[in-house]
Amino acid sequence: MQPPLTDLPIKTADKGFYSGFNVDVTVTSKLVVGALVIWAVAFPEQAGSVLSGFNTFILANFGLWYIYVMASFVLVCLVLALWPAAGRLKLGLPDDVPEFSNFSWFSMMFGAGIGVGMLTWAVAEPIYHFRNNPEVIQGAVEGGTAENFINAYQWSYLHWGFSAWASYAIAGLSLAYFAYRRGLPLTIRSSLTPLFGKALSGPLGTVIDIVAVIATILGVAQTLGFGVEQFVAGMSRIGIGEWLMNDEGTASSLGIIVAIVIIMGASTLSALSGVGKGIKWLSNINMGLSIFLLGFLMLFGSTWFGVQALFVGMWEYIINLPSMMFTVYSGDGTGGVADKLEGWQGAWSVFYWAWWVAFAPFVGLFLARISRGRTIREFVLGALIVPAIMCFVWFSFAGGTAIDMELNGSAGGAIFGASDGDKIFAMTGLMLGEVLGWGMAVIIVVLLMTYLVTSADSAVLIVNTINAAGDEGPKARPHILFWGAALGAVVAALLLVGGLTAIQTAMVIGALPFSLVMVLMWIALIKAIYNDGRREAAGVTTTFDPDTSESQ
Repeated sequence: MQPPLTDLPIKTADKGFYSGFNVDVTVTSKLVVGALVIWAVAFPEQAGSVLSGFNTFILANFGLWYIYVMASFVLVCLVLALWPAAGRLKLGLPDDVPEFSNFSWFSMMFGAGIGVGMLTWAVAEPIYHFRNNPEVIQGAVEGGTAENFINAYQWSYLHWGFSAWASYAIAGLSLAYFAYRRGLPLTIRSSLTPLFGKALSGPLGTVIDIVAVIATILGVAQTLGFGVEQFVAGMSRIGIGEWLMNDEGTASSLGIIVAIVIIMGASTLSALSGVGKGIKWLSNINMGLSIFLLGFLMLFGSTWFGVQALFVGMWEYIINLPSMMFTVYSGDGTGGVADKLEGWQGAWSVFYWAWWVAFAPFVGLFLARISRGRTIREFVLGALIVPAIMCFVWFSFAGGTAIDMELNGSAGGAIFGASDGDKIFAMTGLMLGEVLGWGMAVIIVVLLMTYLVTSADSAVLIVNTINAAGDEGPKARPHILFWGAALGAVVAALLLVGGLTAIQTAMVIGALPFSLVMVLMWIALIKAIYNDGRREAAGVTTTFDPDTSESQ
């Protein structure tokens, strides 16, 4: 049996502005992103109409695809963790050891993967599902009552639990396996070498990397869009950003621009310092602040309510996970229950699955970058279970406190009535009063800022790594500046012409082609691990030689 492929040449420029970069991937990605921004600004009505049409088509025709694709990610992760021959394999050479401590590793995973969403959706989503979910639509329980409490949590956990992190784990594991065991470039195309071999050095690999860059930009833009709205709401709460709000209580055009300039300016500076400095320290800071805020909610919020939400909700989530993962609701065109269920699933589950897929090249490559030296089992369990449980804890105590305050009447509808991004500020303000509530709002704004900066600067570095054919070197300063500005421009342009809906629509469209790439990634990974087992049995090497970058 032959040794594995350990050489995948990717053409890069050797001089000029694009020295060290694959010109085809870099320039094409820039042109696509630039065209999207110009189109959205110059022809907002046309852009909104076309994007909406594509979005409707995708949700109507590919909902089944997204649901089964996401289910496959969870199943493959479980197989890899339980498969003895796979679990013991190291993501690297035999002598490689992890670069980061477990705390920093978990901090960076959580901050880059899902941190921003915790501050918006840990309160907003349980409250939404508390009032409406499939059980309510089918008449099994009345929305907004104590009987619907656990239902709200099993659906929240579905969207932010194992499924989300399985998609990140698949992408990260595939990239780390081929980069650190085979010595291939740390870029998306390398993960498909068991299927397409050296053909990935050419146009096929170029297309795959371009699709990954576009998905990354649109997936991170979705996260930043939510974050910008919440950042402006927080600034208004602490009294220095009321002028950034409009009459409807949301971010004004000026507020969006100011927030983008602040966030992307800080993100770009952090990205210039690299993973080991700015991103590492920001991740540790936001993990510390997160623990503080979560500890406050656990001690002074609705503690017993949160404990019930955590343990009973997790139990219901786990035992119902197969059904929730595989159930596909189909409408009948009558406007009845079937259509409402289909609409709910498209607006929530399918949307989330597209979001996580779009986020996967960014988070996956970032997880690979920080996970060299860990075993497959350690990686899968660490990337799948620990962050998911952190999400469950956040949702249970933050959302549970908000629901309890509304149920017992102490909130008086103030949390229900607040915008999604403002719900956490409304809740903590009611808990603490005006003065202490202001102080907590400051802490939340700082925490939000660190999460946004961590996500954005990580995305900029990842995009440049893909564009540079997997080279992680710090030679991309002008390109870091460009992608920082470009990411901010995408978020600002889409928010200004169509609000969060425009960003969501663009993200769903951008995620579709990469979802196919991700399916091919886990197929290629399973094939590689199986063949490496056969190679070991035959005495054939399975890793690259770092001295020659060729098989031994």
